[in-house]
Amino acid sequence: MLLLLMLSLLSGGSARVVQDFESGCAYKFEGLMGCTRRDTWYIEPQIDDNNGGPNMEFSTALNIHIRGDRQALSKDYENSGYDRGHLAPVYLANSQSCAEATFTLTNAAPQTKCFNRVFWWEEEESLGKHLGKCHLNVYIVTGVVPGTNYINSRVNVPSHFWTAYCCLDQNNKCSDSGGVIGTNVNDSIIRKMSVVDLEAELRKLYGRAFQVFQYK
Repeated sequence: MLLLLMLSLLSGGSARVVQDFESGCAYKFEGLMGCTRRDTWYIEPQIDDNNGGPNMEFSTALNIHIRGDRQALSKDYENSGYDRGHLAPVYLANSQSCAEATFTLTNAAPQTKCFNRVFWWEEEESLGKHLGKCHLNVYIVTGVVPGTNYINSRVNVPSHFWTAYCCLDQNNKCSDSGGVIGTNVNDSIIRKMSVVDLEAELRKLYGRAFQVFQYK
């Protein structure tokens, strides 16, 4: 069974895990805010501990016997050769508090270093500049395709990362949309395409029906 943990970034700067796409895994772009990065990463206590709080905490907040049973920890990434690659990125966050809320390990997946720091970063930067031209609501969904390799024998290394966006017009219709998908290797191949083509590609990779956005 594939367990999908969705991160909802809230305006107050907190973060919580949600159970499905409709309740908040897409994030809203509101312009480039120049948010800065932090070095500290957090976990979601409630994933490992039924009595854990709803907001992100340091891993030391958990009982050592259950720590990391159901989620990655920073120590998993040590000497692995992989970065903790953001799904909802700092660069596109709508406030500094929301940028800090992206530093939870449920909002990360293993990325090869060159892919994370060069190829995928260039796509995030390009996307931010392009979406700055949209004057109404913009929604972005980012995901991964599970791969066949693991770090520390427990954290799956995705074979691909992908992103899709939809810019709504005055009638709440998608007036501008697009997608991008990249292989998670240091000499990554990045492909930009329509959302329809991205959905077709993801259906092949996931081996099941898949739709990024629900259009009305």
